[in-house]
Amino acid sequence: MDYKSVIVGLGNPGKEYEATRHNIGFMLVDRLLATAGDRKNMHLEKLEESGDYDLWRVKFAGAYRLLAKPMTYMNLSGKAVARICGRHGLTSDDVLVVHDELDLGLGRLKLKKGGGNNGHNGLKSIEEHLGTPDFHRLRIGIGRPAEKYADISDWVLTPFSTEDTACIPDLLAHAVKGLDIFYRRGTAFAVQHINGFSMETPESGNTA
Repeated sequence: MDYKSVIVGLGNPGKEYEATRHNIGFMLVDRLLATAGDRKNMHLEKLEESGDYDLWRVKFAGAYRLLAKPMTYMNLSGKAVARICGRHGLTSDDVLVVHDELDLGLGRLKLKKGGGNNGHNGLKSIEEHLGTPDFHRLRIGIGRPAEKYADISDWVLTPFSTEDTACIPDLLAHAVKGLDIFYRRGTAFAVQHINGFSMETPESGNTA
């Protein structure tokens, strides 16, 4: 079967990382999987492939697409992405990576193609293995830490607060709607929907 694209959620495997900020990409894929599991017309199917990733097929936004969660840990994500692209005839332009973004406050989203990796090890690995930074990214804001988190790695591997966790479902719902617009209507309409979104959260102080 020919697939139009792959949506890759970045995160770290293991229960200890499930609720952490660095795993927001996994959370979005899980949201799509839950939705597809409730809707027979999305034809969700787990694909059994050898490799360091979990992979599903789903009918989303009018076409069959792949959903992927690399199981290699964040800094080796590119290995899984490159393998999926090679096996399914996908190019970097067919890849959309969902990841956490320090330079956006919680409650903010941004869709873009290409650009720098801002020190994000998952993006860095994908760039290296695909040989280009020219893939699509859905950046989900997690904000920067207060001074008590001197090490950024401590911040991104810390779970969301209880208050902020309550905001995540609405944030992910808007992100999924944005992806639907992206695939159905193109980048310009999707950017308008996604980049203009803001919601008030305890951590970010953003206003809707």
